[in-house]
Amino acid sequence: MSNRSLFRPLQLGSYTLKNRIVLPPLTRQRSTQPGNAANELMATYYQQRAGAGLLISEGTQIEPRGEGYAWTPGIYSPAQVEGWRKVTEAVHAEGGIIFAQLWHVGRVSHSALQPGGAAPVAPSAIPADRVSVFIETAPGAGTLVPPSVPRALSTAEVKELVQLYAQAARNALDAGFDGVEIHAANGYLVNQFISARTNQRDDEYGGSLDNRLRFLREVVQAVAGVVGPQRLGVRFSPLFTTTDEDRVYLGLVEDDPHATYIAAARVLEEAGIGYVSIAEADWDNAPELPEDFRRDLRQTFSGRIIVAGRYTAERGERLLEAGLADLIAFGRPFIANPDLPARIAHGWPLNALNPATMYGGGTAGYTDYPVHAG
Repeated sequence: MSNRSLFRPLQLGSYTLKNRIVLPPLTRQRSTQPGNAANELMATYYQQRAGAGLLISEGTQIEPRGEGYAWTPGIYSPAQVEGWRKVTEAVHAEGGIIFAQLWHVGRVSHSALQPGGAAPVAPSAIPADRVSVFIETAPGAGTLVPPSVPRALSTAEVKELVQLYAQAARNALDAGFDGVEIHAANGYLVNQFISARTNQRDDEYGGSLDNRLRFLREVVQAVAGVVGPQRLGVRFSPLFTTTDEDRVYLGLVEDDPHATYIAAARVLEEAGIGYVSIAEADWDNAPELPEDFRRDLRQTFSGRIIVAGRYTAERGERLLEAGLADLIAFGRPFIANPDLPARIAHGWPLNALNPATMYGGGTAGYTDYPVHAG
């Protein structure tokens, strides 16, 4: 076993992870319709991948306004909680540990996905560009469209949203999840509050960096109050380049991303949360995350660090050995290889990913990828 660091157990709060391999949040759009509820098919999918040291669910919207793509699951209704319970029980039956990713897309939505056909909500009424959202056009069919122009949340509504995150965390515990992750990456709602490009508010949630981090701080505190800080993670996607392609894939590039996200990491450190997950640029020839940022993040945040973004086992191993990460997330390889940890451990070849079956559909390209015969 050449990738020995990947297979060393790791303590995450009260949990002992059997390895350093993570199934990251991966949108697959297989929830039951109508109602956006997790189901038996999803339970099978996650159970197949329970060999990971830690599984993190696909983004699950905390309220109806949080949906930006048709057929993604929620965690705000009793039926959704019951559906997710099928998933957590299936994972626990295999000895796995699974966190729920709490998601709100904010402005990255369309009125067709919003209650009553309303405008999406956001920190400021600034439309999202260079991105698409997915709406249903008929049962089982849909299309990509530009997001609708959002409306700005009132100060009172922002505070109500903080409590919606706390309620979603309660629902996640009800559903049997071992912890939760706050989605603060990829240009979605929490990221929209952090970014000066999308937050032009003049109340306590806008203006200075400290004010723009207030929503993150309050959500982290509220959710930690429900699940306990060590059962909480936060995902960021700090980008250090400014090409159009970067914005399409990950959302928002700050004028000073290093300062912004080290300050955000301090918020997490003050709250004493279990981990921070860094979603790196993951397309072909994507730029590397700067080494000085990795080192400053490690010095600022004393919890566990997860990294994700086109990692191979070898590249992940190097980062573990350097002490700059504690866990490595594998996205596309885990879609096509339900037994990915075993394949890495034994050096077995990987199944190829079929991009045509990533989003929506049934078992094809979801639960029918073969395990290795060895």
